[in-house]
Amino acid sequence: MTLSERITGWFHHEAAGGILLIIAAILAMIMANTPLSHIYDLLLSTPITVAIGTFEIQKALLLWVNDGLMTVFFLLVGLELKREFLEGELANPRNIALPAVAALGGMAIPSALYAAINWHDPLAINGWAIPAATDIAFALGILSLLGSRVPVSLKIFLTSVAIFDDVGAIIVIALFYTNDISFTALGFAAVCLVILGLMNWRGVTSIRVYGLVGLIMWVALLKSSVHATLAGVLLAFFIPLKAPVREKAKEFGKVYIKSPLRYLEHELHSPVAFFVLPVFAFANAGVSLLGSGSEAFLHSVPMGIAVGLFFGKQLGVFFFSWVAVKVGAAKLPQGMGYSQLYGVSLLCGIGFTMSLFIGSLAFPMPDSMLVFDERTGILVGSFVSAIAGYWVLRKSLPQQAVATVPTPEVSNAQH
Repeated sequence: MTLSERITGWFHHEAAGGILLIIAAILAMIMANTPLSHIYDLLLSTPITVAIGTFEIQKALLLWVNDGLMTVFFLLVGLELKREFLEGELANPRNIALPAVAALGGMAIPSALYAAINWHDPLAINGWAIPAATDIAFALGILSLLGSRVPVSLKIFLTSVAIFDDVGAIIVIALFYTNDISFTALGFAAVCLVILGLMNWRGVTSIRVYGLVGLIMWVALLKSSVHATLAGVLLAFFIPLKAPVREKAKEFGKVYIKSPLRYLEHELHSPVAFFVLPVFAFANAGVSLLGSGSEAFLHSVPMGIAVGLFFGKQLGVFFFSWVAVKVGAAKLPQGMGYSQLYGVSLLCGIGFTMSLFIGSLAFPMPDSMLVFDERTGILVGSFVSAIAGYWVLRKSLPQQAVATVPTPEVSNAQH
């Protein structure tokens, strides 16, 4: 096998995206805690301006990453949500109950623990939603390290919980992290939604046309003070699922007929996993520990986040799921016991990407103006959850590979 074939094979590995996230985060930490820190800060604060006549958007590079690149991530999330609810695992009502209840507990308990720890501080309480998020790329990356011992039902459950978690995060961002709304700009965004609805109704299949209207909507939301990344989710909901688009699947050497949604989801998967999320991690994970004492870890904000992610997530996901099964509202998937459920509950405590993103909304001021750094709690809580979840699953899963039934259609769409 040649070097290029090895590299190509690695990028197709399920854990590759999660590993790149870890590398990006470590690189950011190194730069933030060495003499390279001034280069790191200068890079992220570099102003970038896009202007057309008198209209301009001027933001620091960090904000272009958080408001711009992350819109692409949210577009992919929206596409996956729509597909799953229309014809995926979540299209069957019997498959919804357990992950929905688990996700509800996994958001409510961490948020409650954080609020209980930070109730006394009117600034700190803004971060209540930070530990409610789950990073599906990281969590699935850790799960994939256990190889074929992991039953498909376990992966589907974790993915489904993360999907409901994403829905909750989108609602939270829209409702609680938006202020000083410009209703004029919001009106332009509403017009874009009407146009997208008409295009979908009339059977328009051109992804470029949808993208152009989506770009205008993104600018309108950016100017309205409603977080611009929501444009990605809203656009995804109007991309047609059924209309055929011809795409050549080179890895199989034949032509497939796919919908615009599936085609776009397929095309975005690699750029998001191997560029958008690692760049976001590099830009947001650079926590400076130079000169920091115990207060950097014991302040109520990072402490509340770490406690919420590690203790709150496992308690919320596991306990709510256990109750749902015991009262007969749901049942455990085949091949999944309570020990595996507990291991997955621990993995749900890996917040990272979404937690960092919500943290940037909750505490938008420069770190120098704050007596805490919420990213410390995110990194600690996510790291401990990953280690504990891997250990529990390694001990509880069967030692031999689990027989699985391939699902070519889903696999092609995802990878």
